[in-house]
Amino acid sequence: MTTGPRTVEREQGTRPSGRDPRRRWWVLVGVGTAVLLASYVGFVLTAPGQALENAALRGADQVPERSLAESDQALAGITVVSLGLACVLVAVVGLARRSVPLAAAAVGTIVAGQVVTQGLKRVVLPRPALVEASEAYTGNSFPSGHTTIALTVLAAALLLATWRTRGVVMFVVASWAVAIAGYTLESKWHRLSDTLGSAGVTLVIASLAALWLHRRGLVRAVELPRHRARIVLVVAPLALGAVVSLALGVLLLVASSDVLGRDPVVEYNVYLALQSLAAFGSGATVLLLWWSWHRLEVVAPSRRATAVPGDGA
Repeated sequence: MTTGPRTVEREQGTRPSGRDPRRRWWVLVGVGTAVLLASYVGFVLTAPGQALENAALRGADQVPERSLAESDQALAGITVVSLGLACVLVAVVGLARRSVPLAAAAVGTIVAGQVVTQGLKRVVLPRPALVEASEAYTGNSFPSGHTTIALTVLAAALLLATWRTRGVVMFVVASWAVAIAGYTLESKWHRLSDTLGSAGVTLVIASLAALWLHRRGLVRAVELPRHRARIVLVVAPLALGAVVSLALGVLLLVASSDVLGRDPVVEYNVYLALQSLAAFGSGATVLLLWWSWHRLEVVAPSRRATAVPGDGA
């Protein structure tokens, strides 16, 4: 028996996992959907949510010019051309691994992320005027296209990476993907809810892509010695950064009592709080994507072997 969705690699040092990995991705589909809905309902469809995010936008006016120039430059680098080049590079890497389905899933994750994000923003999800604000603060920007690009590119990179190279990929791409969310708030291109909505979209689409690859029999369990260096140098710093960002955001929000008083100090604190929470949202998304592929990788066709009887995939 050589084909079918139960196909896994069987070589020295590897064996099928006793747990069905599809559960991880279905969990993330649910988590992503919940994050998307909660961020939209909580921030966009409520007056307190809109007031809080508007205060953060006013607080961003106090960002030093040098920092603002850096964030503007980072965001300006994400264009239709650079997105197209990223898709081409992803496709080339997928084909270099001799897998058209892998290339399609990786590119599809990026493309579908933008289709869904732009469709939600421009057609499906309106932003009602619930609080008095200037025209600059009333436009709908939910979810953030830039944040979706950053997170889906990382998700595509994780699909393409083998178990051995995943740590290097995360080290190179993760910090950029997390930083983009904060930059969008700093440059006043987006709100916290926009970045959280993008995180939800990414979790859903990346998980569905993984489930599709699994259904095609292209996902295998890896039972090799643990890469402690990856945990110490990549995963642990990401987790620590996410925890610190969450704690800082919560503390600053607690200290900001009156967001409607137009106090510059309060508004700047709210901006810092929401920027920290945006970094936490993207950092947590990266960690969840990594967790969903822990001890798993996509099998290149030339390395696929016979199905293992009794495998529960």
